Amino acid sequence: MQNQNQQKGENKKIVRQLLLATVFMFGFGYALVPLYDIFCDITGLNGRTSDQAAEVKPADIDKNRLITVEFTGSVNANLPWRFRPVVSKMKVHPGEPSRVNFLAKNVSSNSIVGNAVPSVSPGQAAKYFTKTECFCFTQQELKSGEEKEMPVVFIIDKNLPKNINTVTLSYTFFNSPSAEKGKNAKLSMANE
Repeated sequence: MQNQNQQKGENKKIVRQLLLATVFMFGFGYALVPLYDIFCDITGLNGRTSDQAAEVKPADIDKNRLITVEFTGSVNANLPWRFRPVVSKMKVHPGEPSRVNFLAKNVSSNSIVGNAVPSVSPGQAAKYFTKTECFCFTQQELKSGEEKEMPVVFIIDKNLPKNINTVTLSYTFFNSPSAEKGKNAKLSMANE
């Protein structure tokens, strides 16, 4: 009898430990995304760039150095748009403001709002890549069949490490979650 009571006590202890471990793992997983974002912002890893326009200051242009900047564009599988850069690459002097345009076209029969998420590679170059104007700072709405040219004005800091000669700026467009919520709210109000 005492053996059974002792076994029940040990089982309860194990269940409590497992529940505590589950709560800890859930909390850790929940905190991981903001911690990762902070880590990427501090270190410049993962090619994340700022989502705010940078202040333009008179820059000291390094005319002795040329950096090749490559451009790519893609859309999430759930977004019926076509999206691409107008040029696939250009050479720029560090410190010199440069401009590139991207083309987006809505190939659906509905108006759609999208958000562009930028990425710079190699990741180490992200902290030296500054956007002063970018369509990624705001949501973009395209009506059915509408095509829009969207500019990006950027500067590569002259302190970019000397071993980096090529930088790639990529954008991926996604359906805007806030626009989807607004659309669903309008639909439910219309159905009432």
